[in-house]
Amino acid sequence: MDQAAGSGSAQDARSVPVCYRHPDRETGVRCTRCDRPICPECMVSASVGFQCPDCVRDGSGTGHAPTVSRPRTVAGGTVAADPRLVTKLLIGINLALFLVQLSVGDSFTNRFELIGQAYAPPLNGVQGLAEGQYYRMLTAMFLHGGYAHIAFNMLSLWWIGGPLEAALGRARYLILYFVSGLAGSALSYLIAAPNQPSLGASGAIFGLFGATAVLMRRLNYDMRPVIALLVINLIITFGFSNISWQAHIGGLVAGVVTGYAMVHAPRRKRTLIQYGTCALVLAVVAVMTLVRTAQLT
Repeated sequence: MDQAAGSGSAQDARSVPVCYRHPDRETGVRCTRCDRPICPECMVSASVGFQCPDCVRDGSGTGHAPTVSRPRTVAGGTVAADPRLVTKLLIGINLALFLVQLSVGDSFTNRFELIGQAYAPPLNGVQGLAEGQYYRMLTAMFLHGGYAHIAFNMLSLWWIGGPLEAALGRARYLILYFVSGLAGSALSYLIAAPNQPSLGASGAIFGLFGATAVLMRRLNYDMRPVIALLVINLIITFGFSNISWQAHIGGLVAGVVTGYAMVHAPRRKRTLIQYGTCALVLAVVAVMTLVRTAQLT
């Protein structure tokens, strides 16, 4: 009894309210209709501010038939029944391909990892991006160099990706993931030594870090936790010689740019600005790739 009473007092003394549907999540945003606190997963974009799922479903907040459109996320995406589905699928694909790597061996990894130009001229059929194997920019995003590598990346993907997917919606989240990963591959190809192989989901995950920081800023959340986590990851990135910092920085920059467009685009032109920004980032990726290929051939 004493312990429960103490917990209740501590809860009452909180300076930051918690989401009415998720009591473990602090939030500074409230529903514009009922004034209940709501977390990013529960936020539904409205003409002014955000509404909670109950008010959107109710339409007027009085129990009448719905009079509003289908619930939308902060970025304009559809609110899904399972807001972490895409994150789960991405983790599953990464784990499945890691098992293939363990089963098949180096021949599989060498065929799909990111490498600019292993040999000049090509030796024994081993080629890289410079010889036209551009698929490596995508496949390298799903390969890993060991147990610690994939464990760290998948834990980061679960912690960062799940809440971000709920806030953006599935389609926008998935596009952000691939745009960031490809940007990381492109910068690595452009700057790193042509015979230096790299692989991993880190570029895409750093993009999620960047977009999360933009989202938290947009919602007026405390930025210190995500900044501290990002700084730690950057220290690790530049503190070890076997880490492709180019992929991390490329993914981070793409994530910040794309994430900003996702959460700050005005409602009337939201889709155009969001997907137009993604297309622009991919155009930059293509230019970097073609420039590097011209240098190596």
